Amino acid sequence: MTMDNGGVGLTEIDVPGPHRDLIGYRSNIPQVYWPGGARVAINIVLNYEEGSEYSYPLGDGRNESLAESGRGMPSEYRDLRVESVYEYGSRAGVWRLMRLFDRYGIKVTFFATALALERNPDVCRGAKESGHEIAAHGWRWTEPWLLDRREEQRQIQLAIESIERTCGERPRGWYSRYGPSVNTRELVVEAGGFRYDADAYNDDLPYFVNVHGAQHLVVPYTLIYNDIRYVLPEGFASPQDFFETCKAGFNYLWEEGADNPRMMSIGLHPRWAGHPPRTAALRDFIEYALGKGDVWFARRLDIAEHWWTFHGASEQPRSAQNEKQTVDGEG
Repeated sequence: MTMDNGGVGLTEIDVPGPHRDLIGYRSNIPQVYWPGGARVAINIVLNYEEGSEYSYPLGDGRNESLAESGRGMPSEYRDLRVESVYEYGSRAGVWRLMRLFDRYGIKVTFFATALALERNPDVCRGAKESGHEIAAHGWRWTEPWLLDRREEQRQIQLAIESIERTCGERPRGWYSRYGPSVNTRELVVEAGGFRYDADAYNDDLPYFVNVHGAQHLVVPYTLIYNDIRYVLPEGFASPQDFFETCKAGFNYLWEEGADNPRMMSIGLHPRWAGHPPRTAALRDFIEYALGKGDVWFARRLDIAEHWWTFHGASEQPRSAQNEKQTVDGEG
């Protein structure tokens, strides 16, 4: 099927995957009531991937490309420097961050790969004891769009079963590495048991989509308030940059929240945000937000359950309910 866009010579062709929604809520923003009358719901995400990244010891024949900035080794050599960057996250960074969250009584969401948890089950135990959410971030920290449909389905099931074995309960949220394949959302819905996915970057509030007649919730993520920008050339030059960016974003959302409460996602990685000066910047932001008040620090699952309870799909704009999925495309 071809869609004609106003006779200007542009068409949208029928391709595998969801239909793009460029409209969203428009001016019909739902009236949101966060617990306690909060203006902003803040979800801190801790991406726990250490030990599941590409590496020679895992038989990949290559090194992980995303580490601290600086020259990596040629791909034919095992890069022990990169491996040790990831080890810092699992040995030191994750525990420093969890101590910080415990200090302020904040519950966060772990976007965790199943293999990373298997290799360090104490992280799962510590997260559960503190009341954090374990959401699925794949079987390994690999790109789903490189998989065909059947293999991606297999790895989603592996992730569910592995996390349930390691943590004692299955994940209720899903987030892919960087972005989903054209099949991911459909496969997540088919797997059942998920209350949301975070594989979108297109809104400040959750929204419902229709996947083959099933109502499915998307809780969008963001890379704006994300420590990945510490290792990108155009990103944060210092921990102070991280703090100021989060503060500016929170202040603006807080102002908007007087009439229409908003959601804010802060993305962290133990190997980056777990270093002392960067953890200090995160601490300063947490103290700033708590001091300003009218804020709800919540797990992503808590936000999702709140949305399921108080905001039905009937409140969403028509375009957000008409997400098209196809089943004939391979990843």
